Amino acid sequence: MSAYVSIITAFPEFFRGFLSTSIIGRAVKTGNIKVEIINLRDFGRGGYRKIDDYSFGSGGMVLAAPPLADALVRARELRGEGGKGFVVYPSPQGALLTQGIVETLARQDHVIIVCGHYEGVDERFIEREVHLEVSVGDCVLTGGEIPAMVIVDAMARLVPGVVGNDKAVTEDSFYAGMLDHPHYTRPPNWEGLQVPDVLRSGNAEGIRSWRRTSAVRRTLRRRPDLLCQAGIGPYLAGRVYVGIMSAQEALLTSQHLRDIALLCVHYGAQRPVCIVPERDHRRSLQGSSGPSSPRLMPSLERALDWIARREKGVAPLTLLIGGPSLSGARHWLELKRLALESGKPLFFLFLEGHPFERSGLKGDFLPLIFLEKKPMPLVGKTAVLLDRFLGGR
Repeated sequence: MSAYVSIITAFPEFFRGFLSTSIIGRAVKTGNIKVEIINLRDFGRGGYRKIDDYSFGSGGMVLAAPPLADALVRARELRGEGGKGFVVYPSPQGALLTQGIVETLARQDHVIIVCGHYEGVDERFIEREVHLEVSVGDCVLTGGEIPAMVIVDAMARLVPGVVGNDKAVTEDSFYAGMLDHPHYTRPPNWEGLQVPDVLRSGNAEGIRSWRRTSAVRRTLRRRPDLLCQAGIGPYLAGRVYVGIMSAQEALLTSQHLRDIALLCVHYGAQRPVCIVPERDHRRSLQGSSGPSSPRLMPSLERALDWIARREKGVAPLTLLIGGPSLSGARHWLELKRLALESGKPLFFLFLEGHPFERSGLKGDFLPLIFLEKKPMPLVGKTAVLLDRFLGGR
């Protein structure tokens, strides 16, 4: 896998140092990334190679469509292979550049970045040729050259061999939807500030736990908005369980449990727990086998004890998923935050036609009403919930 990028710019000198220095310079030299710089002025009109003109209706200078279109044709010719390329225009009006967008661009055979300047680019060129407008932040720069460097740099990190330690890429901020943990180096004591003892202990499990907890704290403090897109499974202190309390046999069948078990495997949750007080109903659900087969329990108390034993005595944070009659419900984003802060395993408990009685039970229970425009089957609700909490970006 390699990256091929063409950059159309009126100022090619911007990129000389960028493409010959440090990690990007090495990647260009080894051929892991190929960057073609196309001088827009080579396609200008008239003796002065004019590439811009006054904006209709008053305003500043705007890059004209004809030179841009000719430069785009040239970019496609240099790449060959008959492709049109994926055209990106850095612009304050564009979508905010995210790791997801970068990953999309890194998978394209040919990315063409059009660097605007002055007041921008003729809108007709954008409408006809540009696939994606992106912004590197809510600010206005003098041109698109610096955003183009940002895009190329971010793409290059995803090309195997560009960054020496490929594992470091997967641990970067935003790669899994969360911020990275803090990093330290020598000396261990700098002007009275100490490196955390656990990082010098040699305890691999302790270091992993500290890094996970630190990433959670940093994300919640600095960028809580990231929780809406982050899969929090790897950052939880304990494991994730799915439970169903069913009062009616028709609401829960062996097929439902098999489907839910497959969802748990896919999202990295533990085997589902089914609380069925009626002995005959439990017998009708038996028959599945294997490590992901459902665990049938006669009571919620037994289920909570089983989870606590598996989690070294730590009772889970239980999220109750019920209908509109379930009082005190919280938004699912708020519950993602609480799940990360709790330091406990997580237990999603679906109340399928079952009245919930907390009296006599130990543990944390937080209601989450599953809001649905139309009735949704249990398997569908399970899939949506697991994806919201454990799915990737």
